[in-house]
Amino acid sequence: MARAVKEATVAELTERFQNSSGAVLAEYRGLTVAQVRELRQALGADATFAVVKNTLTKIAASDAGVAEEFSELLVGPSAIAFVGGDVVQAAKGLREFSRANPLLVIKGAVLEGKTLTPAEVSKLADLEPRDVLLAKLAGAMKGTMAGAAATFAALPVQMARLLAALQEQRAGGEPAGVTAAAASPGSDGGQAAEAQVPDYGQAAEAQ
Repeated sequence: MARAVKEATVAELTERFQNSSGAVLAEYRGLTVAQVRELRQALGADATFAVVKNTLTKIAASDAGVAEEFSELLVGPSAIAFVGGDVVQAAKGLREFSRANPLLVIKGAVLEGKTLTPAEVSKLADLEPRDVLLAKLAGAMKGTMAGAAATFAALPVQMARLLAALQEQRAGGEPAGVTAAAASPGSDGGQAAEAQVPDYGQAAEAQ
């Protein structure tokens, strides 16, 4: 391989390491062209699967700041799945394909700068895809917002009940000192007024 080609290959691999969500390293020995095509489809549109040269990939991984442990896995026939989207979805595709095609052996991965073992890649594949987690998060937030809206809607009702209760107290002959203190700002009676008013948030929650 000419020097210029090597340099271009290293530069491309370095960019992929830097711009990908993660990279999964596998041994592809014995896979047919048709099987490799099937694997690429299983990974999804946001991932690429390419055969790489170990020596050039080690240089690219080092240039990209990838942990040294990943470079140590670059032995034997190597191929890397660079994932641009959901790493979990790609890990699922790789695991399912390797189960049906034992010739594909997952050797490890790198995710957010950390090197993963094959067992950790398998655990990653057990997680729910990103879109499912986002949907669940959105549902939880929607429920929270609905609860907050109900609380705010209840505040006018609670205020009306509070005012009615205060009017009843005054009509029933509440001591004038307490009433005057509650109505007079800037005096110690502010604490008395505060004591007469319940916590609106707790009242709303009780509803």
